[in-house]
Amino acid sequence: MIRLLQIEFIKLWNNRASKVLIIAYFILLTFISLVAAIKFDIGPIKFHLAELGIFDFPYIWHFNSFIAAFFKLFLAVVIVSMMANEYSNKTIKQNLIDGLSKWEFIYSKFLTVLALSTVSTLFLFIISFLLGLGYSSYDEISIIFSDLEFILAYFVKLVGFFSFCLFLGILVKRSAFALGFLILWAILEQLLFGLLGWKVTSWETANTIKGFFPMQAMSNLIDEPFTRLSAVQNLGDQIGEDFKFDYAVHWYEIIIVLAWTALFVYGSYALLKKRDL
Repeated sequence: MIRLLQIEFIKLWNNRASKVLIIAYFILLTFISLVAAIKFDIGPIKFHLAELGIFDFPYIWHFNSFIAAFFKLFLAVVIVSMMANEYSNKTIKQNLIDGLSKWEFIYSKFLTVLALSTVSTLFLFIISFLLGLGYSSYDEISIIFSDLEFILAYFVKLVGFFSFCLFLGILVKRSAFALGFLILWAILEQLLFGLLGWKVTSWETANTIKGFFPMQAMSNLIDEPFTRLSAVQNLGDQIGEDFKFDYAVHWYEIIIVLAWTALFVYGSYALLKKRDL
């Protein structure tokens, strides 16, 4: 396993574009901490974003996980480029000639997905923990380490998304087309949802079915955190709006994404096994 990971990371690190994207990704994650510096005064109005409670424990786990998930597209480019380079440089054929089985090849790619997801999650955890210690109004251990399921959901979301990118990279063989297909798939899910609700069944049933679509299932893992802020909740009470939603990470949502992850990895292997390289 270590040998396979070493091979993959040597390939990634020797690719200038991949190296730049990986470094940029972690720099952008670090920039989450700069949100705390957003402060401006307009006459009697004083606005300091950190004072709104976004870095309070345990809310910070939810907020940072949601925001950080937008940056995953940087690593998505790395994943699809990784596969495109294997085909364009013919290293995939050379690896197989050198004795690597097709399953070991896919396994090495999935190990890379797991490694990038793990490092990203640990990095997010450390940043969130330090920001919370610096800005949170709560320092009780029980509060600090509650709601950590959002960090788990972030990890599962990355693994599922990168596995999908891996599958598309093998399916399409070209990084630009694979990323285009990724965007097209997200649009198709919304169109299918609209068609189901409009012509086939009720909107409520269509929404339930939509939760089983791969991209939507990943999105459902971490709901938007903004209406959870106490300031927004108080505003909702004043204007008569109910902003009390279900923000929890549900076990069945994790199972759905893990099932898709397994299908994407198996699909990648099935495609590679079927092809004459």
